[in-house]
Amino acid sequence: MSDTTTPLARRALNRVPEVTIYFWIIKLLAVTVGETAADFLADNLGLGLANTTYLMTGVLVVVMAIQLTRRRYIAAPYWIAVTMVSIVGTLLTDNLTDRLNVSLYVSTPVFAALLAVVFAAWYAVEGTLSIHTIYTSRRETFYWLAVLLTFALGTAAGDLLSEEIGLGYTKTGLLFLGGIALVSLLWKLGANAIACFWAAYIMTRPLGASFGDLMSQPRSAGGLALGTTVTSIVFLGAILALVGFLQITKVDRTESRDIG
Repeated sequence: MSDTTTPLARRALNRVPEVTIYFWIIKLLAVTVGETAADFLADNLGLGLANTTYLMTGVLVVVMAIQLTRRRYIAAPYWIAVTMVSIVGTLLTDNLTDRLNVSLYVSTPVFAALLAVVFAAWYAVEGTLSIHTIYTSRRETFYWLAVLLTFALGTAAGDLLSEEIGLGYTKTGLLFLGGIALVSLLWKLGANAIACFWAAYIMTRPLGASFGDLMSQPRSAGGLALGTTVTSIVFLGAILALVGFLQITKVDRTESRDIG
């Protein structure tokens, strides 16, 4: 049967992008923006951690409402949502650490456990954790919950290693870069693709955040002293350029599929 005779109700339009090199580049850029923009708003603009959290959470709610009304992947709203989730995920961990004095030794395993619960519930309900079949609102909701927790977990794990344990930004970034390289090798050798994807997705958060801190933090703290303003502007510009390219070319959009 040809595609033209397949009922519209049986067509699957994936709501998230295909995993291409553009996906990983923008993900890393968004991670860095999440780290530096949160600091910029709270410190440079003087909003403070609490007000920044309220403001960004409100923006995230609006952005996510727009994203969840899309019936297929569109680059601009999707990547705006990822960037906002990155900022809010960072703020979630920062609030626990700085305002509530929750140890990173506690928050890191707690976020890992919460993420495991989301994955378990997602799999129990849908029978898959694949991002190639996010074509219902329920699956997309599970997806975004998982994404939010990966950002919070990545922030906590990165801060734990770089600051609490004292590895510093460079060593922490290189450690997670090595972890991603190992996951990529395991995938090449035939390991489960879905597990490898989510493992790499989690580790890109502390990788990007570590290099974001390396660029923005003062030299006395082991950084390059570029500041959060410059770092945020540079990476936001790069994100806008790449998202504009994807919006026009649609090279990361999945074609519709017959779901029977």
